[in-house]
Amino acid sequence: MSARTRYDYLSSDRSQFLDEAKEASELTLPYLIRGHEESTMGMRQLKTPYQSVGAKGCVTLASKLMLALLPVQTSFFKLQLDESQLGQDFGPEIKSELDLSFAKVERTILESIAASDDRVVVHQALQHLVVGGNALIFMSKFGLKLYPLNRFVVDRDGNGQVIEIVTKERTSKKLIEKQLPDGFLNEKVMDNNSSYKDDVDVYTHVRRDNNRFVWHQEVYDIVVKGSQGKSPLDVNPWIPLRFNTVDGESYGRGRVGQFIGDLKSLEGLSQSLVEGSAAASKVVFTVSPSSTTKPSTLAQAGNGAIIQGRPDDVGVIQVGKTADFRTAYEMIGVLERRLNEAFLILNVRQSERTTAEEVRMTQMELEQQLGGLFSLLTVDFLVPYLNRKLSQAQKSGEIPRIPKDIVKPTIVAGINALGRGQDRESLGQFLTIIAQTIGPEAIGQFINTDEVIKRLAAAQGIDVLNLVRSMQEVQEERQMAMQQQQDLQNNQLAIDAMKTPMADPSKNPAVAEQLQQPS
Repeated sequence: MSARTRYDYLSSDRSQFLDEAKEASELTLPYLIRGHEESTMGMRQLKTPYQSVGAKGCVTLASKLMLALLPVQTSFFKLQLDESQLGQDFGPEIKSELDLSFAKVERTILESIAASDDRVVVHQALQHLVVGGNALIFMSKFGLKLYPLNRFVVDRDGNGQVIEIVTKERTSKKLIEKQLPDGFLNEKVMDNNSSYKDDVDVYTHVRRDNNRFVWHQEVYDIVVKGSQGKSPLDVNPWIPLRFNTVDGESYGRGRVGQFIGDLKSLEGLSQSLVEGSAAASKVVFTVSPSSTTKPSTLAQAGNGAIIQGRPDDVGVIQVGKTADFRTAYEMIGVLERRLNEAFLILNVRQSERTTAEEVRMTQMELEQQLGGLFSLLTVDFLVPYLNRKLSQAQKSGEIPRIPKDIVKPTIVAGINALGRGQDRESLGQFLTIIAQTIGPEAIGQFINTDEVIKRLAAAQGIDVLNLVRSMQEVQEERQMAMQQQQDLQNNQLAIDAMKTPMADPSKNPAVAEQLQQPS
């Protein structure tokens, strides 16, 4: 079965999700998701929403997810040694050398990510996830490529594992005509009466074959030469992402779809309030038909001019909907607060007594709501993304070969970062309670300072290697300081003893005789 046939067959299952994604995009980011077969090149006219709360919420949530999954300053993964597979213990020197080597590998991967446009593509993919709930990322050797929902179809098994992916994209005929028989494209374009004389549809068919994925490209049901590829399951470059999963569905649901009711209500009220305010701001004068004042005289009169007439004959039309506008305005405020909480936008209470602790607790409460979102993205995106990055770096020789049975890469971003943040808060509260209950001196007496520093560094994601001194180094330094102090005291006692009359040769003849005797 050809790739085009499979794409058309699987598109029927995608149609409902695509319609919901397009509706969500119209209320938030209209340019993000198009219809089923829209392939218009260039800019198209978009309907502008009457409110920007949805757009702000989607961009903010996508940015928070991107910075949490791929942090800028710290690493999102860590290479750890699996000592259970070695059968023997290493000394601290060897472990330190291995940690330094692992840290160098981590920096190499992070530098390659920073030098590429991966974060840009990931941010776009997260916007698609927030709005439409689905996105497809292809990791080629040239970088990441994003497929929106209207350009790919996917089929999963009962466990949610991907078994087939088909993508559709329009490309220039000149790019692929060399990989097809001579004159094949011209003949096909004429037979199909295509309106795009220079563009053709390219289908990429990806399917699972036992413990690997294989794929190829087709143009008019003919396989393109050199487009075949394969990869193991753990380093598959095709990464289909979902925001929320529903049992039995191959596609996900977006964050906007969960609050589509509030967005529709806000859109309707905003439109009514904007149009009503525009109508209320229009100034129209009325003149009584029996009045001696002519409308033209009133229209031509300048500011401060004096004309003949009675004030009762001239009136101003007023809408008189102030109470209704106030009701709509208050409802809009309620909807905005609910949507800001849904998209994790921090709104600090405006008052003179707002404290830093209140702001910190509000921010922590918002971040904890990301736990369910991070768990799925960590498994579906970070793990295959890291495996593919490590595989490409090893093949290109940027990093040495990593034995899979001994060294295990561990994700420390996403949901794990939230767990470390909770540990940091709990540890800080524990130390504060001890200091307030027993006293600050109890911390130095009963608490292991070395362990506290290590746990705080782990909670912050900071590597303490060669940064924090160990307890052995601290004790050795204390002993050296004490020894130096003792030596200084002994030297001072000896100097003081030499200054006594008993030790002065000029005052004690016995000491003078001892000095004069030959050694």
